[in-house]
Amino acid sequence: MLPHVTVHGHATARGRATQLSCITLDTYGSGDPPRTVDEAMIASTDIVAQLRERFGEREVLSQATADGMPTVWVEAGKVRDVLAWLKTGAPQPYRMLYDLTAIDERERTSRAGQPPSDFTMVYHLVSFDRHEDLRVKVPLAGDHPSLPTVTDLWPSADWYEREVWDMFGIRLDGHPRLERLLMPPWWRGHPLRKEHPARATEMAPFCMPPDVQESMEEAMRFRPEDWGMKRQGEDFDFMFLNIGPHHPATHGVLRVMAQLDGQEIVDLACDIGFHHRGAEKMGERQSWHTYIPYTDRVDYLAGVMNNLPYVMAVERLAGIEVPGRAKVIRLMMAELFRIISHLVFFGTLSQDLGQMSPVFYMFTDRERAFDIVEAVTGARMHPGWFRIGGVAPDLPNGWDKLVRGFLDYLPARLRDYDKMVLGNRLFKARTQGIGELSPDDAIAWGATGPVLRAAGLEWDLRKVRPYAGYDQFEFDVPTGRRGDCYDRAVVHVEEMRQSLRIIEQCLRNMPAGDYTSRHPLATPPLKERTMHDIETLIGHFLGVSWGPVIPAGEASVTVEAAKGQNSYYLVSDGSTAAYRVRIRTPSFPHLQMLPMLGRRTTVPDLVAVLGSLDYVLADVDR
Repeated sequence: MLPHVTVHGHATARGRATQLSCITLDTYGSGDPPRTVDEAMIASTDIVAQLRERFGEREVLSQATADGMPTVWVEAGKVRDVLAWLKTGAPQPYRMLYDLTAIDERERTSRAGQPPSDFTMVYHLVSFDRHEDLRVKVPLAGDHPSLPTVTDLWPSADWYEREVWDMFGIRLDGHPRLERLLMPPWWRGHPLRKEHPARATEMAPFCMPPDVQESMEEAMRFRPEDWGMKRQGEDFDFMFLNIGPHHPATHGVLRVMAQLDGQEIVDLACDIGFHHRGAEKMGERQSWHTYIPYTDRVDYLAGVMNNLPYVMAVERLAGIEVPGRAKVIRLMMAELFRIISHLVFFGTLSQDLGQMSPVFYMFTDRERAFDIVEAVTGARMHPGWFRIGGVAPDLPNGWDKLVRGFLDYLPARLRDYDKMVLGNRLFKARTQGIGELSPDDAIAWGATGPVLRAAGLEWDLRKVRPYAGYDQFEFDVPTGRRGDCYDRAVVHVEEMRQSLRIIEQCLRNMPAGDYTSRHPLATPPLKERTMHDIETLIGHFLGVSWGPVIPAGEASVTVEAAKGQNSYYLVSDGSTAAYRVRIRTPSFPHLQMLPMLGRRTTVPDLVAVLGSLDYVLADVDR
């Protein structure tokens, strides 16, 4: 007998959602029923006023931003107290450290209303009770400033603080292991500081004499003591196993170092950064338009889903309104890529656990979806097709027949996979009860998307904070109960069914009208105008060659991407390129949870946990 999924329906502007009877989670195991956001929600109050009342008017400075997110400045000496209160003392607390990054302010010219600083530390917090995010900023002076660590408040701060040290040289006092994260240990400088070069032409020619190569190889040698592991127990020696960085179970260039006591994993550590390409640094030298294709390569399985938060953030900065047709086209293509990404997850997870046939079947289905992508965008995995203000061209003739064919084809295939994979007793034995994640741990580690929902929390931005027109569509939010590998697989499968529902509604209700905005920062002047006067022709030339000048400001936009919540936090200095691009990806915090999920398991169980987290190394390393 196949399992059953917990699916939550909601009333929408277009009617009441129906209750599905598709695959869900078995009632194996005990525990509380999934917690819903509606049950937890209380009327929100002004957090800025609460902070000022508790810490003083002069200690908390408010900043207006283009995204409307509450943003406050706090002095370095007070920030730890403020963050601790926000997490545990505030009514409707901010339980999740969603992101942590920094800005090099030394070359920025447009900072009206902000306190002076050489660097700024930025904490992005989430309150599930308030349905609200909060940005806490700390001004820092000097070339090598420091702040106290918050790893004791949020375990997810570990990698984020190491990244800040690695990229900016800001010290986090009290951090248990403040070392390089994305750059190799021999790297000199901090790449996201403004003085660090961005292009190879700004550096000396690369060379690697034999002695340098040997020293680099020695620096990469695994020493258990460096990672807090012991070589010996009371009367025995531990065994250490290197998995990767090139291993099929790691799904990319990831190095996992496991400490073994016989078959049991006592401890493990992750070494990342092998896929780091400086995606955020590239945003400082590309124009607002030409950076769009770079976003495709971050989660290279999710295609245009990567474009969406970036172009929406630019649109917030520029005040660009997107036409209704463009919104629905974007939404339809994003959901198609959600299915494409989930098919890869489902097929490779079953392959990791010993099933060979499903991955070939699911990759064939993925190719059918790519046929639609190719017909619409002209490309397949990396279309780079969304534009600031809309999409590149309109939908081609015949797109509806292609989409209808896929909608008619995939449901039966998913039912076959229910029996082939989810109903397989060996698959269940390898995944049920393995890698369990509680809702509290998921929040503490910054988990989002299917990983968070599999833990039992019904939190989907498309429902709780609808964006891009999702409030006009009917779909349900599947959740799990135990947060184990099996739950994560089932939630992914059910999400594919929900994406099919959304795409079908897009097909039935595609509006007419423009496919892109006519805003001057989004679209060059019409050709008939450029042939009329030289000023318009010059404006057209500058807009196409240099790109638009986006007004100074800050904006962050978060979307419910395939693997979880994905954000682009953009800082504009009133130029043709971003002053700072911050990419918050779901894979980064998910992979950071691996040591916690993998301890006291076995190596085969570790492979199941890795596959169930649905990460991409380019999404981790950027």
